[in-house]
Amino acid sequence: MNFKQNPNWTIHSHHHHFTWNREIPAVLSIAPGDIVSVDVTEASAGLLTKNSTAKRILDEKPGETNPVTGPIYVDGAQPGDILTIDFLEFHPTDWGWTGVFPDFGLLKKDFPGPNLHIWKITEDGSNLSSFGKWAKVPLNPFVGTIGVAPKKKGDHPIIPPSYYGGNLDVKHLVAGSRLHLPVNVKGALLSIGDTHAAQGDGEVCGTAIECSMNVVVKVDLVKNPKHNWPRIQLANHAQREARDLEITLGVNRSLKVAAQESLSRMIDLVSTKTGMSPEEAYMLCSVAGDLRISEIVNEPNFVVSFQLPFDIFE
Repeated sequence: MNFKQNPNWTIHSHHHHFTWNREIPAVLSIAPGDIVSVDVTEASAGLLTKNSTAKRILDEKPGETNPVTGPIYVDGAQPGDILTIDFLEFHPTDWGWTGVFPDFGLLKKDFPGPNLHIWKITEDGSNLSSFGKWAKVPLNPFVGTIGVAPKKKGDHPIIPPSYYGGNLDVKHLVAGSRLHLPVNVKGALLSIGDTHAAQGDGEVCGTAIECSMNVVVKVDLVKNPKHNWPRIQLANHAQREARDLEITLGVNRSLKVAAQESLSRMIDLVSTKTGMSPEEAYMLCSVAGDLRISEIVNEPNFVVSFQLPFDIFE
């Protein structure tokens, strides 16, 4: 594997876990600014292979999906800080899968499954992957699940997203993006998993092109942040994007409340960065921003993102 960056550390995929828990021991301790190479196992945790048929989906065991690699202890991280994760490189394996699982997905009553499609993928992730004879899908590797340890003790399920990140499934977490996550416990305890070779907004059938990958990230800290909630910055050199974007996230059991959260956070961000009034920022967001359902299947919580091109302020 040829890295463009020179990682300070490597974590292998056998260092994984299936719940969010602040008491899971860290497998690595890093300094702010370190670059880490993280091996991620695809969402079935090895249940599915490139030779699997749809019937194999029925062998899924509860609590053994979406493994995340980690946790990573970040020296100096304290509750109230912001952890920033810069996504530098993605190195997919040569295959991935998309499946329909029983009782999962936006139309689970109409499509009970099981069903399965196996994709062929090249290492650089830059080509088109064929969906049978019907379509070709551009590959766009990104991280679906990434989070820090939650405030409360005990096990928290891996699937639903929350204030600490988790299964966000925001397709803009590609190489060239930066994710901000609020730190809840000493050391932050960052974990990464559920890598996707491509996904549409919403991930409507419940799965993307699920694919094992190596992910290279740079992890840093922000002390005394002005905003203490998850958000994404996307540079214009990132894959398939031509503009600099700021993306705020809302996570809630109600899609409407999640939408309101993401918009309110963007208004706050714009007001802080530009000095305009919240009322002015509200009107600007209405004409220049985009509200998107990023994830609608990981019940009970959903993710809505608000995206604003910040080059409009230049």
